[in-house]
Amino acid sequence: MNALSRYAWPLLLIAAVIGSFVFLQLEAGAVFSVDGLRQMADYAAGFLHPDLSAGHLRAIGYAALETLAMSAMGTLLAALLGTLLALPAAGRVGLIAKGAARLLLNALRAVPELVWAALMVLAAGLGPNAGTLALALHTAGVLGRLFAEALENTPNAPAEALRLAGSSRISAFCYGTLPVLWPQLMAYTLYRWENNIRMASVLGFVGAGGLGQMLYMSLSLFQEAQASTVILAMLLMVLAVDALSGWARMRWVRG
Repeated sequence: MNALSRYAWPLLLIAAVIGSFVFLQLEAGAVFSVDGLRQMADYAAGFLHPDLSAGHLRAIGYAALETLAMSAMGTLLAALLGTLLALPAAGRVGLIAKGAARLLLNALRAVPELVWAALMVLAAGLGPNAGTLALALHTAGVLGRLFAEALENTPNAPAEALRLAGSSRISAFCYGTLPVLWPQLMAYTLYRWENNIRMASVLGFVGAGGLGQMLYMSLSLFQEAQASTVILAMLLMVLAVDALSGWARMRWVRG
């Protein structure tokens, strides 16, 4: 019985893989044939010679700045909106407001960035405005939930001491709760900014501007050299933002 159960799951897994190939009607022979491998090698070879012409690099530089601005503005708007929604979501305003705020945060982050971008393209038109709004809406749902949980776990003793000393509710929050909460909020915001840099590079595939739109156009026209340069620019930008975010966390959060 033990031997049967030991071999049953691997056999079921193998049968599921074979059944998936049959159901999807994948032509593995055509993919791994000599002609298929030659075509894939020729296509991949086009990416080994990136286009470094001055005009193309100038366009990539402008698109990279556009992508960077989209991610920064989207993250900033999301942090502001998430902070506003985190206060009621943490139960600071009442149970009804808490339920409504949590429902709104769940709805915002349940819709992926690409879906938000497609909706914003229809509402705001093609370009970086749609990408910025898409990043802001989805990230507001994520940051709002994280901010609310951080606010719930923050000790109330400093704020209560200020309230007993005669401070107002706003002053007690700003001087008693926010200094304790600030490093965690900054860490969450910087982490989401890193993610939004990558996502902003992808949103262009639905017409939201930036490097993603350039990459989509290059791949659509089978311009492998131009697409290779765009991919390299994405890689360099992500590495630079990761380094900047790591330095900011060391400087502002841990320091």
